[in-house]
Amino acid sequence: MRVKLCALLAIAATLGLATPPATAEGPDILKVAIVQQIDSLNPFLAVFQSSTEIGRLMYDYLTAYAADDQRVTEGLANRWEPSADKLTWTFTVPKGKAWSDGEPITAQDVAFTYNLMLTNEVARTANGSFVTNFSSITATDDQTVVIKTKAPQVTMLALDIPIVPKHVWEKVGNIKDYANDQMPVVGSGPFVLTEHVPGQFIKLRANHTYWRGAAKIDELHFVYFQNSDAAVQALGKGEVHLVNRMAPAQFDSLRDKADVARNKAQGRRFTELLINPGAQTNAGEPIGDGNPALKDVRVRRAIAQAIDLDALVQRVSLGYAEKGSGLVPPVFGKWHWQPSPSEERKFDPAAANAALDAAGFPRKADGTRFPLRLTGRAGRAYDEQASEYLKRQLGDIGIPLDVRLVSDNQLNEATTAGAYDLAFSGWATNIDPDFVLGLHTCAQRPGADGKGGTTDSYFCDKTYDELYARQLSEFDEGKRVEIVKQMQARFYDQVPSVVLAYDNALEAYRSDRFARFTTQPAQGGVIMAQNGMWGYYGAEPVVRATSATSWVGWGVLFAGVVSVAVVAMARAARRQATAGERE
Repeated sequence: MRVKLCALLAIAATLGLATPPATAEGPDILKVAIVQQIDSLNPFLAVFQSSTEIGRLMYDYLTAYAADDQRVTEGLANRWEPSADKLTWTFTVPKGKAWSDGEPITAQDVAFTYNLMLTNEVARTANGSFVTNFSSITATDDQTVVIKTKAPQVTMLALDIPIVPKHVWEKVGNIKDYANDQMPVVGSGPFVLTEHVPGQFIKLRANHTYWRGAAKIDELHFVYFQNSDAAVQALGKGEVHLVNRMAPAQFDSLRDKADVARNKAQGRRFTELLINPGAQTNAGEPIGDGNPALKDVRVRRAIAQAIDLDALVQRVSLGYAEKGSGLVPPVFGKWHWQPSPSEERKFDPAAANAALDAAGFPRKADGTRFPLRLTGRAGRAYDEQASEYLKRQLGDIGIPLDVRLVSDNQLNEATTAGAYDLAFSGWATNIDPDFVLGLHTCAQRPGADGKGGTTDSYFCDKTYDELYARQLSEFDEGKRVEIVKQMQARFYDQVPSVVLAYDNALEAYRSDRFARFTTQPAQGGVIMAQNGMWGYYGAEPVVRATSATSWVGWGVLFAGVVSVAVVAMARAARRQATAGERE
C-alpha cells in the first residue's frame, strides 16, 4: 500500500500538484475559537451557549437528534414506550454503555439525575422546565427507567437534560457551589474534559469507551479570544481550525482565503432586545432596578415600533439574517410564527411618538421623555453596531440611551438580577420549541434567593401560561403547532422583548487541516452550536497520525485531480484506520 501511494504521489508531483503536508507523529487536535465566556461546567447550572456546547460533548442525553435529519434517535436509551394514556413512559438503557471511568451506565443514573432535579431547586436552574410535570422517576432495574407525569407531556423524547453519573454526583453536597472541575471529569459523551483555564482554554480528549466509537480526532481544544476579530485572524494564521458566530464582514473577508472553507447556514438562534417589564420573583416580589415606565405595555410597544428591523438586517447583519418576529426561527418551519399584515408592528416613529404621548410620557423642554440604559456584550460586533442604530432610532422618539457594553458574565448577572432597562440577548432554539417557550413562563422566574429556573425576559402572563400548559399536553401535532403560534403572538403583543433577527450561522474552518465536518442537518446545516455533538465527533483530519497508517485523509487533498483509483485507495486507507467505529 505504501509503495503504491508513494508512486501515486510521484505522479501527482509531475502534474504540478502540491504534496500533502508531512505526517506528524502526535495527536490530531482540533482547535476551536470561542469568544463567549463559560458560565459553568456544572450541567445543572450552565445556560451560556458555550457552556452547553461543551456539556453536550461530555454528557449524553436520554435520547438524541440524528445528524442527517434531526429525527429522534438513540441516546443513552435505545427504546421507549408510552402507556395508552401517555402518563407513563418506559425507557430502556441497554447494557454495554460505560462512563469514561469504565463504570457501566444504567437506568439508575437516569433516575438519579431527574430525581435530583425534582428534589433540588438549584438543580432545576438550567433545565427545570422539562421535569416540572414529572410525578415520579423510578429505575425498576439497571436497564429500565419508568417516568410518570402529572399530565401527558409531548416532550418526553426531547428532554435536553445531560445525564450525570450517580456514583460521582451522589457525593456532591452543594450543587450551587460544585464547579464540576475534578479532572478528568467523568462523562458519557464522545469527549472527556481534562483541563480548563478560565479565560484561556478548555481541553478535552477523545473518550475511547464511547459507545458510538471513538472520535476521529484525539483532542479537542477550545481557545478563548476577546473578540471575533482576533479569532478570525487566528484562523487565517492557522492557530485555530474552526470559528463560528462571525460578523458578516469577517465572513466576507474569508471568501478567497486560501486553505479556508466557509459554511453559511440558516441558524437556530435569534437575537433579541430585552425590555424589562418589571422584574419579579416567582412569588411576585419586585427585584432589580428597571425603569418603571417599561411596565406599561404601551411604552414597550412604542419602543418596538421605533426600531427599524429591516435596517438592522441590511446594515448591521449585511443581509446574513432574517427579520425577527416570533420566538422560533424559520429554520424550524412549522413552528415559526410571523404576524399577519394587520398584526405586524411596522416601523413608524410618528406613531410611536403619538403612543408615548397618549401613555402619559410627553417630551420635556429638552425634547426627551425619559432615559434608558442599554446593556450589551463588549467585543460582540452586533451589539456594538446595533447599539448605534438604536441610539438614533429611540432618540427620535425622545428616549436617550446610555449604552453599556460589558463582559458576558456581567451581562448575565445584570439580566438575571433584573438590573437592566434594555439589553441585548439571544437564545439557540431546540428542535422541539418547548424549552424556549418555557423560558417565558411565570414559574421560570427565580426565587427571592436567586434560586430556581432560568427566565429570559421576566415575562409572566396568565394567558401565555395557559397556552404553554395546553401545548405541553397536546399530542396532535397540528393542534400543538397552532397553540405554539398563539403563544408567540401573545409574546409579540406584550413585548417583554423584541426579536430583532434570526442570525445566519457564519462559520469557517481550515480546509488544509480538516477534510470535512458533520453538519446538522446534512443539507445546509451547521457545524457548531448543533442540537448534538456531531460536528466535533465527525471531524475528519486531512492527515491522520496513527501507528497503523499515516496516510489517512491524503485522498482529500487530491480528490477530483488525480485518478479515481487514487481516491479509492485513500478511502480504503481511511476505512482501515477507523475499522470498528460506530457511526
